[in-house]
Amino acid sequence: ENSGSSPRTGRVIALYLQKENTMEWWKRVAEGEPEIDTQKVQPENSKLSDLDGDTRATVEKMMYDQRQKAMGLPTADEQKKQDVLKKFMAQHPEMDFSNAKIN
Repeated sequence: ENSGSSPRTGRVIALYLQKENTMEWWKRVAEGEPEIDTQKVQPENSKLSDLDGDTRATVEKMMYDQRQKAMGLPTADEQKKQDVLKKFMAQHPEMDFSNAKIN
């Protein structure tokens, strides 16, 4: 879709390839080429400020959740669920939650 090529001076052609599945590494650049050993690939360090807004938000949430788990605390989603449950319980004091098993 966003792939293409552009001619360059001399004998060089620049190819622009877009992956369909961005969640997986390519096994090889082209058919017939040797497989890439992804265990040897060292990704470049990047700054959060280099990322687009959506990607940055996702990475920041993942980092937050990882820190929370390391400290034995709830992730953002788990905390959100707990807050909704607490609000529901506060709105329904007539209900007895003392024996409820909530996961």
